[in-house]
Amino acid sequence: MSPILRQLFAPATGFFRRPFFLWVALPFVAALSVPVAKAAPNSIPCDLADGFDYPVGRPDAVGYYKARGFWPNGHLGEDWNGRGGGNTDLGDPVTCAGDGVVVYSDDFKAGWGNVIIVRHAYRERNGRIYFIDTLYGHLDKRMAKLYDRVKRGEQLGTIGRGPHNMYYAHLHFEVRKNLSIGMKRSNYAQDYSNYHSPTHFIDANRRLRKEFRRIDIPVNTFYKDSYSYVTGTRIEISRPTVAEAKPQVPEPVAKIMSRNDGTGGGREADQPKPQEESNSDQGEGARGLWKVIKSIFSSDEKN
Repeated sequence: MSPILRQLFAPATGFFRRPFFLWVALPFVAALSVPVAKAAPNSIPCDLADGFDYPVGRPDAVGYYKARGFWPNGHLGEDWNGRGGGNTDLGDPVTCAGDGVVVYSDDFKAGWGNVIIVRHAYRERNGRIYFIDTLYGHLDKRMAKLYDRVKRGEQLGTIGRGPHNMYYAHLHFEVRKNLSIGMKRSNYAQDYSNYHSPTHFIDANRRLRKEFRRIDIPVNTFYKDSYSYVTGTRIEISRPTVAEAKPQVPEPVAKIMSRNDGTGGGREADQPKPQEESNSDQGEGARGLWKVIKSIFSSDEKN
């Protein structure tokens, strides 16, 4: 038997006497064990929501009250507190309003703390399918991660006090129509064009028809921070016509301009007449002085 074959079939009695094929296969095994980063998905299939519940005291917010409501261009969600007041609801469960996909789960800090955003697909009574985002803010703990599929009533986290315990414990809850807002609320109109009143929306959609089908829910729709991003709409600046580009000037200025470009009368014709001297002697004296000065300069030129 050749040395290579003996090495290949040698007994495995020690680390340095392992079979030859193991040493050959070792780099390939190591390469397969390295995790490969997956590209972020553009959509995730998920069940259509068959209704929506309140995110605390499910399903009907039992034991909680709305301490602060929704109003456009002001408070864009609702603040829910436990009836015990103060921080008695700290750590209470926060549940998902309806079936959906987690499209944001992070500690945003900056007055928000832990935030989760869930995207839902549901069928309106007009037969069309719509998407909405529900936001759960100021959480003490987050129990759902990005791209998780979640069900109605599933716990997402617990009620918190915001970053560095800024507030009394409560849940800030929003329902959004616009899927691009994310954590950039100031970039969008803060009215009913982009937001639902949460209580009104839930009460109007408590029970929807159950459908045994999945819908591709779009994800990764939030704008990232960018100094070059100003608006998503191209601004068109029209070029003025020749007539519009010509400046409009007062009539006296137009006369002077026409004199200079040769389109008007002579200089002397347009020149305003000097005011008459009230004292004729002063006028004669000034003319006499001018003759003297003129004669001096004339004599210098001759010399």
